[in-house]
Amino acid sequence: MPKQVDHPERRAMIALALWRVVDRQGWSAATMRTVAQEANVSLGQLQHYFRTRQEMLTFAMSYAAEQTADRVARRLDARADSPHDILRTAVTELLPLQPESRATSRLNAAFVLEALHDSALRQQAGQGLRDGRAQVAELIRASISAGLISSDRDPDVETDRVIALTGLAPLIELDVITPEAALAAVDRHLDDLFTP
Repeated sequence: MPKQVDHPERRAMIALALWRVVDRQGWSAATMRTVAQEANVSLGQLQHYFRTRQEMLTFAMSYAAEQTADRVARRLDARADSPHDILRTAVTELLPLQPESRATSRLNAAFVLEALHDSALRQQAGQGLRDGRAQVAELIRASISAGLISSDRDPDVETDRVIALTGLAPLIELDVITPEAALAAVDRHLDDLFTP
């Protein structure tokens, strides 16, 4: 009897192989052939799931977003978190501070660069960023309503300032700042924000 292939598992395995290649060698090295070798599948098998690099990248980014959300949820489930801690967890999970988040950060950088020149990727990247921004905005508005953040703060400006913290990623990657300095900046900003 032929072996049953778990297609979602195979797609995830290929996405993880893409992460590893991008993490070690960069997006330019992530050819279909290189990713197939990393995933230990034939090029034909890989092309059964993804016809182009862009399809593979699009899936890998969706998968990365799911994995990041799962990591954030696991960290938050460990204890009852305040809105301050929820935002800290979400922001730090997007910074290259651990192997998993570093690979995701590098893949995200490649995705954004590709999206600048590909309308389909641009739409997907933009929607993902808008969705993430909406979640941060909702938490900040709720925190203002609850008196955890001063009512004179503009929720849209504060949302954008929190999101801007994820811009520390390339500074960490290029050794401009240390991970500790990035965490200190995140903590200082959030402490200031949550001083009613």
